[in-house]
Amino acid sequence: MEREAAPVGDAPAGGSILRQPPAVWATAGASVVAFMGIGLVDPILPSIAQGLHATPSQVSLLFTSYFLITAVAMLVTGFVSSRIGGRRTLLAGLALVVVFAALAGTSDTVGQLVGFRAGWGLGNALFVSTSLAVIVGAAAGGSAAAILLYESALGLGMACGPLLGAVLGDASWRYPFFGTAALMAIGFLCIAVFLGEQPKPARKTSLLDPARALGHGGLASAAAAAFFYNYAFFTVLAFTPFVLNMTPYKSGAVFFAWGVLLAVFSVLVAPRLQRRFGSLTVLTGSLVLLAADVVVLGYGGHTTAIVCTVLSGAFIGVNNTVFTELALGVSDAPRPVASAGYNFVRWFAAAAAPYFAPKIEEWTDVHVPFVVAGVAALLGAVVVTVRRASLTHEAEELAPKHATEDGVGVFANRPAR
Repeated sequence: MEREAAPVGDAPAGGSILRQPPAVWATAGASVVAFMGIGLVDPILPSIAQGLHATPSQVSLLFTSYFLITAVAMLVTGFVSSRIGGRRTLLAGLALVVVFAALAGTSDTVGQLVGFRAGWGLGNALFVSTSLAVIVGAAAGGSAAAILLYESALGLGMACGPLLGAVLGDASWRYPFFGTAALMAIGFLCIAVFLGEQPKPARKTSLLDPARALGHGGLASAAAAAFFYNYAFFTVLAFTPFVLNMTPYKSGAVFFAWGVLLAVFSVLVAPRLQRRFGSLTVLTGSLVLLAADVVVLGYGGHTTAIVCTVLSGAFIGVNNTVFTELALGVSDAPRPVASAGYNFVRWFAAAAAPYFAPKIEEWTDVHVPFVVAGVAALLGAVVVTVRRASLTHEAEELAPKHATEDGVGVFANRPAR
């Protein structure tokens, strides 16, 4: 029997996720706010539709434009950061988010709001893709501590985003956008003060490098599985608020509980499951459970839909952690390049789900979008199962190479700590 690769996230002995330099905490803190922007609009989607006299499918384009631009921008983030440096790329991304989040709050039509969210997505792509590389390169304890810290920021942001959206959105749907702009401005100042200039890679990244990285069988398999998974993930995130049809406070509470489970399972539960059962076994099982959960969500009553929405956070948290580790550990490309190629593929699903879910409801009924999401999650599990041997062998063979990278940082000319 083939031995499954040890999870990338196994923490080194004696390492601590909490003992990090100020630059790492500043980047992680700004990452929390960046991820808050993803779920921020969840509780206020019905309010936006009412305020701008828009249909659910029109309002769902807030996610589609955001993630479509994010996906395409993944091809240029490495090109930019390898030329102007990680710090300047982070600051440029934050500045774009501040500007476009503020402009989103001034929108008078749904078309304007969708357009400003696209600009927001560009800024978020520059920031998020670079922040992971910066955290991995600067964190104490190697990539294990860095990935857990990054996933902690993701979970906390995803949990707090709906809560902030509910609190501010109860007064006006415009306030959450202004609030995000203010928080990102604070993040900009923290990065400017605490993060020193990052050394540039020895070789500049070309625009085609992320696409070339996807020629690697292991990374392509991880990206394909993540594509199907993200379709299910963002069906829950973008379409469920219309199904629940609750006030901003109640919807915010539901998605806050969902985000808490996401954070707990991504940071605390997933690594333990990986150590016991192996990464690919955990990923396959979690995808199957997510598929069952979303189908029950679609066919259950209102209370069942709430419970299943919250419960999906647990499976999404596990999947996020394992997929991130797999994408960073399975490819022989530099980690920022591998991450860009992987995210380029998976964010297209995040753009597609918010658009197609309400369209599918219009063509059929409210249950079918969740069936499609369930099938997508199962297809992700099939990809992982079929490509299991390739994913396992690649991760095993590249483990020494990535361990060496962890000692010198993700930048080729960065001295060992």
